[in-house]
Amino acid sequence: MSQSLFLVTLIVDDYDRAKDFYCGALGFDCVQDDAQSPDNRWLVVKPDGGDGAAFLLAKADTEEQKAAIGNQTGGRVGFFLKTDDFARDHASMLAKGVRFLEEPRHEIYGTVAVFSDPYGNTFDLIQHAAA
Repeated sequence: MSQSLFLVTLIVDDYDRAKDFYCGALGFDCVQDDAQSPDNRWLVVKPDGGDGAAFLLAKADTEEQKAAIGNQTGGRVGFFLKTDDFARDHASMLAKGVRFLEEPRHEIYGTVAVFSDPYGNTFDLIQHAAA
C-alpha cells in the first residue's frame, strides 16, 4: 500500500486575498481555481516546483470556521516550507511584504526563520543543513 498527503485545508476569509498572498508573495502555483457555487471555489495552491502537499484555500462559512482563521494549529508553527536556497527565498519574501517574526537563525538541522501569512498562521522557512 502506498499513501501520501497531497492536500491540506487552510481556512481563509477571502479567496482572492489568500490567492494573492500565496501565489504573489510566496510564489506558489495556482493548481486549480474553479467556482463550485456563487460563493464557493475549489482553490488549490502549491509551492512552485514542489512535490509535497498543496493547500486547499477554503473560505470560512460558519462562525466556528471564522474563529479558526489564523489559529488552525493553536498558536504553534503549523506549516514548514522547505527551500533549496534560504537567502534567495527569504530576500524575495521580504521584498514582497511577507512578515517574518524573527531573524534567520542557524540550527544544527539548518537555517530557519518563522513567518506568518496575513491571517496569523505561522510557517518555518527552512533550508536543511547539508548531510
